[in-house]
Amino acid sequence: MKFHQLMFMSVLLFLPCGLALGAPGMAAVTVTPVAGGGETYTLSMQVLALMTALSLLPAALITMTSFTRIIIVLAILRQALGTAQTPSNQILVGLALFLSAFIMAPVFEDIYEAGVEPYLAEEIGPQQALEQGVQPLREFMLEQTRESDLGMFSDIGQFPQTDLASPETIPFTLLVPAYVTSELKTAFQIGFLMLIPFLVIDLVVASVLMSMGMMMLSPMIISLPFKIMLFVLVDGWALVMGTLATSFFT
Repeated sequence: MKFHQLMFMSVLLFLPCGLALGAPGMAAVTVTPVAGGGETYTLSMQVLALMTALSLLPAALITMTSFTRIIIVLAILRQALGTAQTPSNQILVGLALFLSAFIMAPVFEDIYEAGVEPYLAEEIGPQQALEQGVQPLREFMLEQTRESDLGMFSDIGQFPQTDLASPETIPFTLLVPAYVTSELKTAFQIGFLMLIPFLVIDLVVASVLMSMGMMMLSPMIISLPFKIMLFVLVDGWALVMGTLATSFFT
């Protein structure tokens, strides 16, 4: 087939696409005024906003729920036991995810009742649903956030003092970094307390091996069975999970 014939067939193939693109279609954004001075958007715009929000869901799950504290404590516990990759990362993430779902269940129920359910019943608009829905999450995060962290980020961002006057006026741009910082502090405090008994076992085993002149033998190999035995005898998994769960309820 010659070159000019190929070009002619290509034009024929893409001609319907060009006509379709040039034809008038559904508007991408349509803003409709409503009573009371508000505005509503087309369904296509709402779907676009929803898909954008879903792309940010993993970041919100990590930084705005109990997931951060739980996964850090479990990782420190595995390091303290000295069991290398046991439990695996997938198991730790699964435990943290489902324990977070258990802890956050009352908050999610309040979010649904305050924002999602009235919006689905068309009793309120999307903006009002968002404002009402974030209040239970805001209250949960404020209960776990230290005032010193809020004050530090408020000074760094030069937020006006009126934003800290009440929980409802604290912006999420200030609350989220303060909450994450507080969660990191709390997680490392819990992890430090868990490390102490295992560190004592490592020191005792290392001292015994050195006194026996067995310096070529790794203390980790000898202390590992004792640490696992201690952890099992005290029902360690139940203690850790129970401590993590109760640490969020005040």
